[in-house]
Amino acid sequence: MKRQTIPTNYLKTICWLNSTIIDWASAGKQYTLDGKTDQLGENSFDFGDSAITSADGQYAFIFQKLGTKGRLLKNGALLREINRSSYYADVYEYPAAFVTFNGKTFLIHCPSEYCRLDFEEVETGQIITNNEGRNPGDFFHSRLEISPNGRYLMSKGWLWHPWDAIKVFDIQECIRNPKLLDESEIYPNVAVEIASASFIDDHKILLGSSDEEAINDELIENLPPKHIAIWDITLNQISKPVRMNIEFGNLFAINDQYAWDIYGFPKIINLVTGEIVDQEESLPSGLQNSSIIHHLKELPQVAFNQQTKQLAITNGDCIEIIGQ
Repeated sequence: MKRQTIPTNYLKTICWLNSTIIDWASAGKQYTLDGKTDQLGENSFDFGDSAITSADGQYAFIFQKLGTKGRLLKNGALLREINRSSYYADVYEYPAAFVTFNGKTFLIHCPSEYCRLDFEEVETGQIITNNEGRNPGDFFHSRLEISPNGRYLMSKGWLWHPWDAIKVFDIQECIRNPKLLDESEIYPNVAVEIASASFIDDHKILLGSSDEEAINDELIENLPPKHIAIWDITLNQISKPVRMNIEFGNLFAINDQYAWDIYGFPKIINLVTGEIVDQEESLPSGLQNSSIIHHLKELPQVAFNQQTKQLAITNGDCIEIIGQ
């Protein structure tokens, strides 16, 4: 495992832009892996503990993971304020993701209800999915993720009592018919809590189940508690589950053979055997294993680079970059 430490000055947020790290809350301070720095914005924002950026780097969204407000930026300058429902907002991670479709950039979030996903055109503020007849199911959307080629959206959220689950949506079809955002038609046939998931490619998703008991014994062979497996969403098939003999949390797929796990500290997991093949025990990376994080005291910021498969983790006033 390769590790690189980048010292910073007054670090607030981190997110990847190609192979660099941007702190949008600190006037778009940019850190390159060769030690150079730049500044992409003019104003700092005394707000937020997290940020995401659009694929072209033109737009950014600064937010509080356990808050109701966010700030949408264009080229580092404030464009407008974004809000979400206060219903249990102090319990679970803010749902937000950028996607580019037909040359336009959209912010996917939940501006009206905790359970309703919408696509907001970043430049104009128009919510293009604000159609009559929307009737979303009772699901707390969180930890939004876009597939590598931009076809699918995954929400890694929860429902009562609480119970972690995932929902997957075909982005193009949902823009054509926003009612498809109200109840996902794409989901794995399992009866366990899905505590973590990650796109491997546009058709395969790595699943990680919690140690909660299954709610349907007839489906337990598909994915038992505390196992990992790969779900092919086009065939709706799940690979042979692999037992995990360690506590694991947020998973980030490297490929169909390996994945990062950041529960406690970063480690690389063999998806075929479930064994740890490399680890960095000296770098704390938090104990998150759900979208529900209100009870966690120490929670570093973690950003995954879907292109390079590197992780960036905050460590005091430093950014730690780890890769294979």
